[in-house]
Amino acid sequence: MSDAPQEEPKIIIDSDWKEEAQREKERLSAGEEAATRDPQAGMPAASLLEIVELLATQAIISLQGAALPTGERIPPNLEAAQRFVDLLDVLDEKTKGNRTDEEDHRLALVLSELHQVFARMMMGSRPGAAPASSEGEPPFETT
Repeated sequence: MSDAPQEEPKIIIDSDWKEEAQREKERLSAGEEAATRDPQAGMPAASLLEIVELLATQAIISLQGAALPTGERIPPNLEAAQRFVDLLDVLDEKTKGNRTDEEDHRLALVLSELHQVFARMMMGSRPGAAPASSEGEPPFETT
């Protein structure tokens, strides 16, 4: 062991982090939404278009049926599809006048396509009716 006196560690205080923390606190209290509203970092804020896409996806799955990872097929469920389309109709009615142009356009497009597909599926489900869609052609195209 050496008899040399040991130096005490030097503590360097960086005051920049304090200023940055204060700026962040001010931003949050001023209402920057992403950090305060959504507890899952990186997730965009919820939106009307997200709700429309969620309901439309459920309607499409109900119209087309689905395959489980096990390979089992879930058949189409027209009653469930009708319910999801009805929910989109209610959303359309209740949000009229409070939507952006993009939301108006997207909701109208989704509803129009779903109504057309649903009508074709209903015609195809009647005895002696033509098939709901051409062979190999999906009844609904997502954009």
